[in-house]
Amino acid sequence: MSAYWINVFKEIVDERKVAAYVELAGPALRAGGGRFLARGLPAHTFEAGEATRTVLIEFESVEAALAAHDSAAYQEALAALDGGAIRDLRIVAGA
Repeated sequence: MSAYWINVFKEIVDERKVAAYVELAGPALRAGGGRFLARGLPAHTFEAGEATRTVLIEFESVEAALAAHDSAAYQEALAALDGGAIRDLRIVAGA
């Protein structure tokens, strides 16, 4: 069953750190089987929606997404982020 990595940047604290994270995270997550489906600011928001940068990545399973998160390459990306953003990151199983 597919799984979806949903990452919402609630607040950018340091653009340089976010840029360093993005440079490392993309390749790390692709190497873990992730396929980027959407990223950027929302075209529209409704109800309590926020105009925050959002990234949606598809994995073949929850286990694959967790393995990508725990990989040495992604952990290096997290170290580069080093508090540069406040994020809401979740992995959701597909229906």
